[in-house]
Amino acid sequence: MVNARRWLAALLMAFALGAEAVHADTASDWPRRFENADGTQTTLAAPALRVLSTSVTVTGTLLAIDAPLIASAGGANGRFFDQWAAVARDRGLKPLWPAGQVDLEAAYAARPDLIIISASGADSAHEQLDALRAIAPVIVVDYSHQTWQELAMQLGRALGTEAAAARAIAGFDARIVAARARLRIPEGTVNIVSYNGPGTSNPIATPESPHARLLASLGFRIEAPDPAWHVALGTPGDFVWAPYEALTRLTARTTFVLRVEASGASALLRDPVLANLPSVAAGQVYGLGRDAFRIDAYSAGQIIDTLLERFGT
Repeated sequence: MVNARRWLAALLMAFALGAEAVHADTASDWPRRFENADGTQTTLAAPALRVLSTSVTVTGTLLAIDAPLIASAGGANGRFFDQWAAVARDRGLKPLWPAGQVDLEAAYAARPDLIIISASGADSAHEQLDALRAIAPVIVVDYSHQTWQELAMQLGRALGTEAAAARAIAGFDARIVAARARLRIPEGTVNIVSYNGPGTSNPIATPESPHARLLASLGFRIEAPDPAWHVALGTPGDFVWAPYEALTRLTARTTFVLRVEASGASALLRDPVLANLPSVAAGQVYGLGRDAFRIDAYSAGQIIDTLLERFGT
């Protein structure tokens, strides 16, 4: 419940900031200074009309706020994410290059007046920052430590589309309220796992992750994984990257599995090592959807639909 209150408080703050930004925009407060995620600053002379996204993860949020997007990089497989690929096609977008393989000639040919890159992640083009700056002004964001709503407000401020960002968030918030009224929340806590099986890490979502915050806003209570289980470099962020054996120490009565449909959750259910997990013993292991690993407006909506199918009245 605490996490849900914090999530809603953050939304209210975003709305307040959005309202202030919209009011400021009526005063034509350009140029604007954008604080980049890498510590630099970019001066934006006027609202962009032709935006190139080099991050396929950021592209989903740009589509959700009706940004003037004219080109985007794709994912590692060279394609757009399934949850919003149809929207991209309707708007005439085609992937310019696979994640991690920046094509500067394609970037020039797109004739952008603003380029957006991610500071980190597999779809980061930060190593090509100087070359991209020779094409157009560049802003740098870091989606790894933000909800899509927070990123939407940040991008809205950079693009002069604060009103569209606020509308997208308000519409999604209304969807949360409507869904919560229909959900029968299972007793006890829930955990969220990206199940990979033996011999590798199995990330477990922390209560501060976008996945957990989404489920908490719908009324679920989230089990926090032990930070001591983390085996990746650095401190835990959205996920504790836990060894397979740590999964046996989870205690929630319900487990949600990322990146799989309902049938895909059966792999965890059939795992003999995990047979004594409370959620496995209760048969309460569910897939959140194959597009659920990255949370944007579109995948979050799909997660809500999945939960309503399973727990809706």
